Amino acid sequence: MDTLKEIIKDYLKEAKLMQVATARKNKPWVATVWYVHDEDMNLYFISRRKRRHSLEIKANPNVAGAIVKPHYKGSGEKVIGLQFEGLAKEATGEQLETARKLYMEKYENAENIPIEKLKDPKFMVTFYVLKPKIIALFDEINFPKDPRQELRIG
Repeated sequence: MDTLKEIIKDYLKEAKLMQVATARKNKPWVATVWYVHDEDMNLYFISRRKRRHSLEIKANPNVAGAIVKPHYKGSGEKVIGLQFEGLAKEATGEQLETARKLYMEKYENAENIPIEKLKDPKFMVTFYVLKPKIIALFDEINFPKDPRQELRIG
């Protein structure tokens, strides 16, 4: 289990983009966002408050998603990737400060938006926190005989 957690954490450090799936009235939607993570494997991403996925998270916090680094050879290449399900919401308080700090550390050229602006509900962007309940690692390299490994959180 610890090995699985470490592989997932390493993968989260290396990858930069994730897809977040939301739904409203039985209509699914997927958005690609830049993300960061903390030691508890909470995922944080910045987005405009008026984007479809942001509005859908506000109405329904249940989300799913995937994180995969680029594969260059194509079909037949050994694959590693993450899929997850969990709950997402707008980050507030300490979570918002953590998200901003981690984001600035991971992305050197990220716009340095003052925390006061991010806290303002009228400002166009903010951070969201996604708490995975289940993370499924699909890893044909480290687990060739059983590539799907599941980690339940909380």
